[in-house]
Amino acid sequence: MDNASKLSAAESGGAIETRGIEPVPDHERHGRVRELFPTWVAANISVLLLTMGAALVVFNKLNFWQVLIVAACAALASFGMVGVLSVSGKWGGAPGAMLSRATFGVRGNLFPGAILWVARFGWETINAVTGAYAVLTVLDLVFGIKSNTPLIVVTLFAFVACTFLVSGMGRKALNVCNKWSTYLFGIFSVLVLVYLIANIKWDDVFSKPAGTTAMMIAGIGTIAAGGISWVPTGPDFARYLPHAASGKKIVGATLSGAGIVMVPMVLMGGVMAVATPDLAEAPDPVSFLGDILPTWLAVPYLITAIVGMLLINSLSMYSAGFTAQTMGVKLPRAMAVSINAIISLVGGLLLMLVAKSFLSSFITFLILLAVSFSAWIGVYAVDMARRKSRAVRYDAEALMDTGRTSRYWYVGGFCWQAMTAWAVALAAGICFTQCDWFTGPLASTFVGKYGLGWAATIAISALIMAVLPAPREVSAVEATDAAADDSERVKVGA
Repeated sequence: MDNASKLSAAESGGAIETRGIEPVPDHERHGRVRELFPTWVAANISVLLLTMGAALVVFNKLNFWQVLIVAACAALASFGMVGVLSVSGKWGGAPGAMLSRATFGVRGNLFPGAILWVARFGWETINAVTGAYAVLTVLDLVFGIKSNTPLIVVTLFAFVACTFLVSGMGRKALNVCNKWSTYLFGIFSVLVLVYLIANIKWDDVFSKPAGTTAMMIAGIGTIAAGGISWVPTGPDFARYLPHAASGKKIVGATLSGAGIVMVPMVLMGGVMAVATPDLAEAPDPVSFLGDILPTWLAVPYLITAIVGMLLINSLSMYSAGFTAQTMGVKLPRAMAVSINAIISLVGGLLLMLVAKSFLSSFITFLILLAVSFSAWIGVYAVDMARRKSRAVRYDAEALMDTGRTSRYWYVGGFCWQAMTAWAVALAAGICFTQCDWFTGPLASTFVGKYGLGWAATIAISALIMAVLPAPREVSAVEATDAAADDSERVKVGA
């Protein structure tokens, strides 16, 4: 067996995935669309959704029916985009960060890639902190061990270390973990739902007055932010699907997997907030579960939630490894993940030991997160729509070529149309943004007041990309001539 055959066998049959950012060849595309369902269920197994639902009641002053509408709309908007853009993973067989080179250019891709990478650090830090708080709550409920600084450090370190190990194993290991965590979390979520139905004072829940339309629309953006952060990494989990896989089924599996968890979890959080009105001042997003649920239910539920949050961070770090490699980090994917792990640990310690209110910090982060990802989404979506009718939608060899010979070199390594649309939309989105420590100059406009900065950012980037002249990819002959000219200039200069 030659080296290429050995590598192929390792990629397709090994328990630990060694493939990095290089596109998956057709003969290794053995994935199935139905595998996406547990993947996106697992991506939403987080008590943070309870926290988000509670925030809709505590901060946005919404009632039960408004929370339900907000959750459904947020799931449809965010994971609908995840599903649609995931189809490009099937087309190109590569991670989203890699396919983005075809959109922004070999060098241009580094700029939005850096923003997405930094934003993902924040998301992984938030998840790690939530997981650590869940562990601390379990220790308190079962053993009466109270939180202290050394215990916080040890707990957070253990959670991040486990995340690093699981994410390093790759796609197959994650698929197995996702499948079983989906079953376990589903069972305990149903038990929690039954308990709430039987014990919550529903008169208090349904008597709560309705909030304003503005707060409903703003709430959609807050809840959707988590899903929006998954859009650039959607192709990562579809790249092993064969070309014949149905795009509609990809969208359906993504949307149903996320929605089946997201909507009831957000709604449960809203119901719980009625019984815990001081949730906004709580130092962490988890301990209130011990006050609402009996120990026999709270402990196993939190344990399954810990596993779920570990998987969420593992999925995120799995994709972050690809982003790091695309950014030029010369490490295998599994080792590239270590950069994110270290940053999550440091950031998590600051959030747990320094920040006064987790919930307010979290909401601020979600607002900024949505805008930072939205500028990329609009540009990428238009570029993807243009590629739909092409026979060769993505050139695998050109994606790996970072020199002037690449088909995606454009002008000096930059696709100026994509870069212009992205930069203008990102600046506009920031101007519409208002959070605890920053108020943009356009925050008082209709878009700003209604929390639609993320939607405006997507629309602006897509519109500019669409009206600018379609980018012209470099042909193989032009690329070869350009490389020859460079070589000749070097000789003359010498």
